[in-house]
Amino acid sequence: MIEKTDYVLSAERVMTADELAGLGDGKIAYVKTMQSEEINRLFPQAPDLTPGLELFALLGADGTPIMLTDSREAAFANAWENELETVSLH
Repeated sequence: MIEKTDYVLSAERVMTADELAGLGDGKIAYVKTMQSEEINRLFPQAPDLTPGLELFALLGADGTPIMLTDSREAAFANAWENELETVSLH
């Protein structure tokens, strides 16, 4: 029989930015929708793009850029091919 237990949440333990970035140990990624005007910030090597395009960046849990595409499905497919688990950010 499982007994009901009350848990108390504490704000004493806060993760550092480095600890948060290290979650997933290179196995977690997320897809971020971006406008073409924002691309050079994450992908400095990208050529100039027509303004107003909606693009999709696949990023590692620590924010490291992995790939850029014009298809949401292609971003998720690339994550799957590289055995990355995608998570949703809110």
